[in-house]
Amino acid sequence: MRDNLAVGRERVVLVGVLLSEPRASGDPLAELAELAEAAGAEPVGRVVQRRRSYAAATCIGKGKLEEVRQRADAADAATVIFDNDLSPSQIREIEKAVNRKVLDRSELILDIFASRARTAEARLQVELAQLEYTAPRLRGMWTHLERIAGAGGGTGVGAVGGIGTRGPGERQIEIDRRIVGKRIALLKERLAEIDQRKVREVGARQDHFTVSLVGYTNAGKSTLMNALTGAATLVRDQLFATLDTLTRRWDLGNGRFVLLSDTVGFIRNLPHHLVASFRATLEEAIHADLLLHVVDASSPDAEQQVAAVHDVLRSLGVADDRRQLLVLNKTDAIEDEAAFTVLRAAHPAALPISARSGAGLPELRDAVAQLLAGEQQRLRLSVALHDGRALGLLKRFAEVLETRFEDSRAVLDVRIAPRVLNQLHALGADVRPAADEDGIRADRYTDG
Repeated sequence: MRDNLAVGRERVVLVGVLLSEPRASGDPLAELAELAEAAGAEPVGRVVQRRRSYAAATCIGKGKLEEVRQRADAADAATVIFDNDLSPSQIREIEKAVNRKVLDRSELILDIFASRARTAEARLQVELAQLEYTAPRLRGMWTHLERIAGAGGGTGVGAVGGIGTRGPGERQIEIDRRIVGKRIALLKERLAEIDQRKVREVGARQDHFTVSLVGYTNAGKSTLMNALTGAATLVRDQLFATLDTLTRRWDLGNGRFVLLSDTVGFIRNLPHHLVASFRATLEEAIHADLLLHVVDASSPDAEQQVAAVHDVLRSLGVADDRRQLLVLNKTDAIEDEAAFTVLRAAHPAALPISARSGAGLPELRDAVAQLLAGEQQRLRLSVALHDGRALGLLKRFAEVLETRFEDSRAVLDVRIAPRVLNQLHALGADVRPAADEDGIRADRYTDG
């Protein structure tokens, strides 16, 4: 990757292309400006062009490109940032035209992720995404050496073409590609090991009902995590403040609890390299029993953000029918009541909350508790008193409504998930159905 933007509040000009496809209302470059600021840059100019399609060579027309150069000159901007992805050849041509460094949306997001990565795992994931972005662009980075190579004649160093006659630029490209390729392979190997460990960790938690917070970046997931669990998660009003998954116990009352995980935020047109690289981090969301989809209800682009999150979830292989609860957060910050009314009408089952003020959190807890109760069945079980492991598992993973003792056994009236019963059975626990009384089922102990 090229020089980090976060050095010295680099002045940048933002460029957007509006195609015929529907776009969010309001300022079309508002999100790009937020991304640039998150990277430490200072937006000092904006240029937008409406087109039917992207120009093949330079993305925007020549006249608009000249306007970008003039804006950048006038504002003394060092960099131009496009709100879409650019091919290596487009970046080269645009840089020639504007005489400045050019970044596309993906490179900007990768730069932010690199600055936010704190754990070894996150740094590996970001490095892999950066290298996979950089690999096809190596030729452009060595264009100057290719020109040197093409200037000579004959054979040997400085000539072009033929085995043993390629110039230094071509040879350096091949060397770089081999180095990058080896590093990518190593990173993938390490991340595959992490992925397997994550799968095992998630599997080890399958005795619990698991809930994962997903949503657009800066929707307030970390604030909600703190409000629900008392966790001390970092909360900043900035994009991609959270890159690593955090899992905490969320108590629902009456001895019931779930495991709640906070995950990295999504964004429109999230680079596919990042989605693939962060798969291990997103393992919690992929396998969760319930997704709490957190939406910034105060955003004018809330509906587009909901759609963007669904797109990323599909790319991760999360089925559309996965159980989800839509949570409309930041209701205390809503300025456009009419827009919020439209949003509520479009999602009548959504729960309005404010993680900051606490409004709606009891209703959210009750909704999750009802879903958890739907996973459970009420049983009366007889457990040998000497089987401390079974009694401990029942107290931890089931809701014990009543306990009484008969001879050398404890009779427990419980609400319990089938998975916990199956786990007890797999452990060879001395647990059996008790006599059926008061209509409480005692004959549904299964091992399948």
